[in-house]
Amino acid sequence: MIQTTILRHPKERLSKCSLEPLRGRAGYLFLKAKADLKVDVGGKMVLAVDAPPISQEDGRRELVLLDSTWRLLPDLQKCLQGEPVYRSIPGNFETAYPRVSKVGDNPVGGLASVEALYLAIRLMGENRPEMLEAYHWRDEFLRINEKRLEILEV
Repeated sequence: MIQTTILRHPKERLSKCSLEPLRGRAGYLFLKAKADLKVDVGGKMVLAVDAPPISQEDGRRELVLLDSTWRLLPDLQKCLQGEPVYRSIPGNFETAYPRVSKVGDNPVGGLASVEALYLAIRLMGENRPEMLEAYHWRDEFLRINEKRLEILEV
């Protein structure tokens, strides 16, 4: 099982967090970022936009997901220590999450955190459909990405 650390920004609202249903499950460590927190990411895979794509060879690595709005992401990056391996989700997967930003634009291809984590783990060679059990937009996410997900069958 791919071990996953989820580093959450303290301003993230738990009531809207798509990852919260994974808390307490095996394989997931949730950390709340704060000024003095340092997370060793040496050799671990960190999801990032505009990085080389994930492959099954990355399945040997631990995964780190930075859970934040795009605007607050630099705060989380300050908590990282060591040399991570940055990877992105290839392709043109679409989010089902109804995103609206009052502050700025979301990058093209942005995904809800649980969608990104689900896809990353699939690309690394594991299929964990139970990750999406409590995700309100699960059916829509799977429907609009059906063809893309067929390519990932493991």
